[in-house]
Amino acid sequence: MNDPHLGRTIVSADELAARVEHLGKQITADYADDPPLLVAVLKGAFMFLADLAKQIDLPIEFDFMAVSSYGAATRSSGVVRIVKDLEIDLTGRQVLIVEDIIDSGLTLQFLRKNLLARGPKSVEVCALLVKDGLQKVDPDLKYEGFRIPPDFVVGYGLDCAEIYRNLPYIAEYLPEAS
Repeated sequence: MNDPHLGRTIVSADELAARVEHLGKQITADYADDPPLLVAVLKGAFMFLADLAKQIDLPIEFDFMAVSSYGAATRSSGVVRIVKDLEIDLTGRQVLIVEDIIDSGLTLQFLRKNLLARGPKSVEVCALLVKDGLQKVDPDLKYEGFRIPPDFVVGYGLDCAEIYRNLPYIAEYLPEAS
């Protein structure tokens, strides 16, 4: 895609596919005796969840939450709100949060605390991307895809004002481009 707002490729489509396959195998091994409920954080994690689920060789279930801390901005506001809540009861379940990206970690901290209050057996996190140096709290990730620079990125489900989600790779977003 020839778009002046797209900078360098941060993670290629091939790198994404290889890492997602590896994560799926790890999750399959770790949860072989008690398959997890995958909780995807919408909208950004939907592509990651779809590809990850295909790599998990277990009978798994999905549910979806939508939380917002960005709005249309390129920086987190720090205020988290639930836009769409889960439909499945978490009581006694192994829960694996599938997150697209960890910036400050505050959204994830809010989400983990909220889900733990619902009585699951466990709550772990699988994050595709972690921005280096931005965490205000330890994200405590069980599974991590890639560490990336603290740039604003788009693609593979990640957006800017709802566009660029369909890119098959992750690219730097250049807001000042003309």
